[in-house]
Amino acid sequence: MVRAEGVHKSFGRVEVLKGIDLQVRPGEVMCVIGPSGSGKSTLLRCVNHLEKINAGRLWVDGELVGYRQKGDKLYELPDKEVARKRREIGMVFQRFNLFPHMTATENVMEAPVQVKREPRAQARERALELLAQVGLAEKAGAYPGQLSGGQQQRVAIARALAMRPKLMLFDEPTSALDPELVGDVLAVMRQLAADGMTMVVVTHEMGFAREVGDSLVFMDGGVVVEQGSPRDVITDPQHERTRSFLAKVL
Repeated sequence: MVRAEGVHKSFGRVEVLKGIDLQVRPGEVMCVIGPSGSGKSTLLRCVNHLEKINAGRLWVDGELVGYRQKGDKLYELPDKEVARKRREIGMVFQRFNLFPHMTATENVMEAPVQVKREPRAQARERALELLAQVGLAEKAGAYPGQLSGGQQQRVAIARALAMRPKLMLFDEPTSALDPELVGDVLAVMRQLAADGMTMVVVTHEMGFAREVGDSLVFMDGGVVVEQGSPRDVITDPQHERTRSFLAKVL
């Protein structure tokens, strides 16, 4: 579903990704861990072309991200084409970014109506189903300001699912939440994984990575230092840098 080959990304003179190679199979849950500044969030943003890569190749479901290839040359896709492909990738950020003047239902409906031109009645029905799926049926008419952080994040997950994505990207979705609210969000993500959704999850929740992840990637300094099954990487890390990081977070 996702393939990265030699992906580099720089911001000015700062090289943030220094040649990333990885693959995510359909239905796989890949968890990405590492210290702040290691390039984890930048990698996610490159996967859905919120950031343009400087070198290498990225594919999602067999199609190049942001470019088409003709012979040996890459040609950047028009913004409209990039946006069309981005619809197939759901992304959940640290911050919920809900529209404050819209109810939970209206937030979830907005993209299918505006982007996919779905009839409002159909989009509303789907939104209510998704809010029930994330355990918020009774909050359908509530505004973001009336919801806890955990509830807002679950609305954000429902909003991403409303576009029927083939891939979900999670950028530390619980890091802005109070500890007692984390469990409800992780429970929704566990169910998504059980339902077969392909997911790439940047997280500090090691229990989630161990329990739900099919693969675990440890990044540091813009490179993949170690990857393997979560159990192997967590219980028997092969690299000293991985060992020192895990010693601080476990």
